[in-house]
Amino acid sequence: MLSTPAVDTTHPTGLPQQLLPGVALSCVIAMAATLVSTLHGGPQFFYALFFGMAFHYLSHDVKTIPGIEFCSRTVLRLGVGLLGARITASQIAGLGWSTAAIVIAAVVTTLLCGVLLGRRLGMNRAESVLSGGAVAICGASAALAISAVLPRTKESERFTLMVVVTVTVLSTLAMVIYPLVAKLLHLPPELAGLFLGGTIHDVAQVVGAGYMLNPETGDYATIVKLFRVSMLAVVVIVVSSIFKQQRAASESACVGAKKQPLVPWFLWVFVALVIINSVGGVPAAVQTGLNDVSRACLVVAIAALGVKTSFNQLARAGWRPFALLLVETLWMAGFVLAAIYSAPMNLVSVAIYR
Repeated sequence: MLSTPAVDTTHPTGLPQQLLPGVALSCVIAMAATLVSTLHGGPQFFYALFFGMAFHYLSHDVKTIPGIEFCSRTVLRLGVGLLGARITASQIAGLGWSTAAIVIAAVVTTLLCGVLLGRRLGMNRAESVLSGGAVAICGASAALAISAVLPRTKESERFTLMVVVTVTVLSTLAMVIYPLVAKLLHLPPELAGLFLGGTIHDVAQVVGAGYMLNPETGDYATIVKLFRVSMLAVVVIVVSSIFKQQRAASESACVGAKKQPLVPWFLWVFVALVIINSVGGVPAAVQTGLNDVSRACLVVAIAALGVKTSFNQLARAGWRPFALLLVETLWMAGFVLAAIYSAPMNLVSVAIYR
């Protein structure tokens, strides 16, 4: 009796055939968002999210579901892990203890503010931590990274998308308003950089706001912001530990769900890249390439998340997430400004980012 030869279900791209339609859809949406952002300005993540939502009807198509899920999980985690290529230990060490203390205190108190205020607004602990982490660290990227280690439900995915939308809007507004505040307060480049880098949510908006003022402020703001990004690994590990039991319960309720480790693989990638980059193991050209790949992965992931979300789902989130994120944003800005005026200027030292 002749045996039937095995059928190769792998595409020449290396992806299983069932993933291709959903992955292709997410990539096309991401490219469209990038094109519009490049030609007309505006936040790339924001466009990717809303373009994806226009194709929500495909989230129920059996052909596209596997690829969309792959992009919203695996591609997302890869993008977060590659963020480590931006950071070196020397950059962090060059901040100075006073500046580092201010940034750490701002991140911790913003997280606490989110937890306490979220409870008063009737949100659960996971939602409160997610919103606080997004504001405290690096906006949409942090929201996506933290959501990856929280218990997963349909409501949690909808809340994550609401956080991404709101924090992107607030970050864009901050990019315009905060430089005006720095000018009004006559902050020198070092302190203006600390204010911008220590408060604006997304890296791109920090860079834009800093260089609106002058090159020195842009350099200072960027390195302070990268220090905040480096705290992402610690925050995700802590959050993963806190929600370990709840996450395990949600996974056991899902048939076929795999148990997630306490420290997810993308954080090991993040830490490894920081270490390799710190010893000069990542050439400048490779570092730029990894940063571009990281950004592309995150845009594709947000496009996939957008496909999974409808406008009606976002509307059902109500006003509370927006109010929570707005208060957290104002808290962080107020905290850093208060710290700047209370700390002796000679103690607030930052390294020039080169």
